[in-house]
Amino acid sequence: MAKVAFTAGRVSGFKCPPDKAQAFLWDASTPGLGLRTTPAGKPSYIFQGQFQDKTIRVTIGSPSAWSIPQAQAKARELQRQIDEGHDPRSLKRDALAAEAERKAADAAQAVTVGEAWGQYLEARRPHWGGRHYAEHLLLVKAGGVASNRAVNGVTQPGILFPMMALPLRELTAPVIEAWAAREGKTRPAAARLAWRCLKAFLSWCAEQPEYAPVLPGVNPTKTTKTRDALGKAGVKQDALLQEQLPAWFDAVRQLQNPVIVAYLQVLLLTGARAGEVLALRWDDVNTKWKGLTIRDKVEGVRVIPLTPYVSQLIHALPRRNEWVFSSPVSTSGTLVIPRNPHHDACAVAGIEGLTVHGLRRSFKSLTEWLEIPAGVVAQIMGHKPSATAEKHYTVRPLDLLRLHHERIEAWILEQAGVTFVAGTEPGTLRLVNGQDGGG
Repeated sequence: MAKVAFTAGRVSGFKCPPDKAQAFLWDASTPGLGLRTTPAGKPSYIFQGQFQDKTIRVTIGSPSAWSIPQAQAKARELQRQIDEGHDPRSLKRDALAAEAERKAADAAQAVTVGEAWGQYLEARRPHWGGRHYAEHLLLVKAGGVASNRAVNGVTQPGILFPMMALPLRELTAPVIEAWAAREGKTRPAAARLAWRCLKAFLSWCAEQPEYAPVLPGVNPTKTTKTRDALGKAGVKQDALLQEQLPAWFDAVRQLQNPVIVAYLQVLLLTGARAGEVLALRWDDVNTKWKGLTIRDKVEGVRVIPLTPYVSQLIHALPRRNEWVFSSPVSTSGTLVIPRNPHHDACAVAGIEGLTVHGLRRSFKSLTEWLEIPAGVVAQIMGHKPSATAEKHYTVRPLDLLRLHHERIEAWILEQAGVTFVAGTEPGTLRLVNGQDGGG
């Protein structure tokens, strides 16, 4: 190989002939140092040497980034590595891997809880329902948005919002314990829910290579102090008594919003979860086969009977959009869970402590009067089967469920004093003795 002393002029003027794929220029003063170029590419310094009786070649870099003395020094360094029995290519790969690891560690040190939370939500969103995803967004909302229903006229930050600006590495057990001690005094139920979500989030982070290095070996949410500060949820006992049914129905049916009137009655008469009923679309209402398709948080979907009174309530509602329980003022187009109107109705009825979720509990409790099979009630409500026979061997078709569900509905209406004539056309409620069936 012809060699020349590298100078700035020779290096900058070196070109590859157009009839060749590549061309080399070798330095006379530094063994192994060369300059490689192609017709279309830019030149680069290279080192070529012998390692274990094989010719190896290592790229050093561009002449625009490396001066001639720097390239010569690097070539001599690479030759020393060979003389010491090392493969310069392996050492280079190791160095690049170490640098990439260092950069990843630096990035992990800088990532905030909010950034990791956003990645967590995107990763888990395909596995969650829309309402579950929305609840996670509410936990970290910034607040400060004008609202007539909010305290002081603006919405409050989500319960986990103060943590979002922290570096992930600083989300330690003492920080979480201090948060639990503060929130557990004013809103323990909301704090317990947020704590469970935070615990799942940090477990996910511990499985991610980019976040795991900055986290402690044990999930920092799992401490005795945090558990003690948040306390245990009490067993809910709110449910309508059989003798309270007339007052409850009468008060609910006097509410001004007909969508809320129908919604609360459907909750009681189906035993469904509040969010499941809100998620009903008109496509989920099967008038032909008298079924309601419920988007179940446990099984995905379940189909329950469309009982006569519930059918009349639903078909009397306005069709504003795709949602059965729609709202012309809600940004989502669907009704928001009407906790305040229900509370007002209960106050009128003289019923204390009955929550919206208590209507689901009421459905289950009231079926005890009729001795309905527990498996039937569980299937209607969307509870998981509690025994092997229920889980693997009992399959109840819709018409068999309807036999029991219509009996439940008829008994509840009878006890409530609601006079209803089944068989009228959907969308109309027949007046009987001055009463109508929908409120």
